[in-house]
Amino acid sequence: MRTDLLGLTTDALAALTNRGLVKRAGKEAAPDLRADADGTVHGHFAGGPTASLPSGGLDAARCTCGATGVCRHVVGVVLAYQHQHAGPAAEIADGPPAGTGDQAQAEGRDPEPPAWSPGQVSDDELTARIGARLMTAARRTEKTGYTARVRRATATDPAPQVELATATVRFLIPGDLGFVHTDVVAGSRDDVIALAVWAFRVADELHPGMREVRVDVGGEAGTGAGSGLERALGLAGTVLREGAAHLGQGFEATIADVQRHLDAAGSRWPLLAVGDLAEQLAAYRDRSAHYRPELLASHLAELHARHRAVTRPGATLRSSVLGTTEAAETPLRRARLESLGCRIRSLGDRRIAEIYLAHSDSAMVLVLRREWDGDDGAAPAWRRIAGSTLAVLATGNLVTESAVRSASRTVRLATGRISKTTVSPSRGDWGELSPSLLVTDLAALGRELDALTLRPIRPRVEAELVRVVAVSHVVAMTYAAGDQRLDALIADQAGNTATVTATHTGAAPGRLDSLASVLAGEEGELRFVSGVAGRTAGGVVIDPIGLAAGGRVVVPDLQPAGGSGPLAVAEVDQHGPLTSVLIDTRGLLAEAAHHGLSHLPPTYDARLDTAARRLTTLGLHRIAQAVTAFAAARFQDSGEAVEQTWIDAYLRLEVALDMT
Repeated sequence: MRTDLLGLTTDALAALTNRGLVKRAGKEAAPDLRADADGTVHGHFAGGPTASLPSGGLDAARCTCGATGVCRHVVGVVLAYQHQHAGPAAEIADGPPAGTGDQAQAEGRDPEPPAWSPGQVSDDELTARIGARLMTAARRTEKTGYTARVRRATATDPAPQVELATATVRFLIPGDLGFVHTDVVAGSRDDVIALAVWAFRVADELHPGMREVRVDVGGEAGTGAGSGLERALGLAGTVLREGAAHLGQGFEATIADVQRHLDAAGSRWPLLAVGDLAEQLAAYRDRSAHYRPELLASHLAELHARHRAVTRPGATLRSSVLGTTEAAETPLRRARLESLGCRIRSLGDRRIAEIYLAHSDSAMVLVLRREWDGDDGAAPAWRRIAGSTLAVLATGNLVTESAVRSASRTVRLATGRISKTTVSPSRGDWGELSPSLLVTDLAALGRELDALTLRPIRPRVEAELVRVVAVSHVVAMTYAAGDQRLDALIADQAGNTATVTATHTGAAPGRLDSLASVLAGEEGELRFVSGVAGRTAGGVVIDPIGLAAGGRVVVPDLQPAGGSGPLAVAEVDQHGPLTSVLIDTRGLLAEAAHHGLSHLPPTYDARLDTAARRLTTLGLHRIAQAVTAFAAARFQDSGEAVEQTWIDAYLRLEVALDMT
């Protein structure tokens, strides 16, 4: 009895092939089956080809039809074998018979998850599956250390899975590595199978019984051997001492050398930080509106924070702070991407469109970006990207074989393979998204945000906090005229609330009008809001990028201006004294990065003293002490101490602002 074939649900078959192939296979006449003594199953189709399925997964199957890869005949043999040995089962869509897990659901009962863990797979079995070369590559990653999110099997999702930095791995059949599904191109990164097994071993040892857990695997954290960021720290020190206002043109060569060094070391997150630092310096040189001293200072402080996080006693795992296990790019196998909306931004004369795509296989959100120069009067919705328009892509579902994912979770469609991407309209049926993306309990979302790692040392992942919130009803909606900001209080089924807040911008003139229209129910019943989740004044805030209402997806940033009715005007919303003093002090410290520690005016120290007293008055004693220490170091004129005390003070301010 081939229990591996009987255990394949239609969802598992669709993951290993694609849903269209499963549907077509279900329409074929059932083949005549026979089985060899070694378990190989043969299926002969009347007047057609013969497909053979030995043990070891669908990739080992062969068919005389001449198709490359798994064909509909191979899938047809699986379905026929299930039908013969398990009886009629539930059907999907147009009607192919399903696997035994679907049959249980059709009979009104939940299938029991297997009492099996991928951690039980031996290294010898892994070597036999992926080969010695990829096992060696996996061992190198383990030595560096990596972080993984482990999800055990449940009644509703019987396939245990592991989310890694570069892939999501699902074990579809207990004990059989031939039926492991990853979201990367087959054979390109099969070492992730070993990494997933080892992650389950750690979870089984340290967190038995937990449905979902994040684990650190391998690594040599806190060895004191250095971070590999020494050149980057030297660059940051030069910028901090001289300031953006006093750096010469030749500094670009120094930045390029640091970037080459970080790229060669695989330090993806510091590399991105240096790239952003270079952009800020270039923006100041070009007198661009994109330049902000606070951003420049933040990138400088981040490099030091990552260095400290991996070199001090009790340090964080190197791979999660430096991104050393991240591939620069990862080609995805046939991917289904569901659009959650779009954001339009402006940087001077440039316009940037970011389409947010939920990747069902990896339970993450990817960003497809399009940029253009100038404003020629054309509506952003009609800009072309990947053979379609922004409006179609931002409200559609993509099926593509040409997607390539970057370390920071941006996605591009490989050149020359655009024809392998199809788009269909979305109805906004986001209720089937992964539980890690779909929010039905706003209180739980608040706890998730509170538990996040501090931002300066988190992975630099695009759309990290993009979520889809299920909306029960809209409680209230107001407009702050001074800030040109729309705020709406939404509630979930349990009555927990969050604030949907959006601010007007010239790059998206119809944002507030269309958002108000949907929230008021003018576009039909509001079911979901997608956006970037965050915390402000202790509450959950959603910056919206898309809404599902009336059987369609509405993207506020792509709508024309006009159409909203009168709104209740909110009371003047001023920052509280706590937030105000933190913002003011951060701006004061950012001046040091702008002018340079060596070029600050004589009045600067008096302003530091005033800021420290204000912080002390409000009870922010540790931040006040950090600011005072920076002022004292400046008085003593000790170069290294001045830099380090500035870093201490700025990091404390940034963390405090993130928590207010």
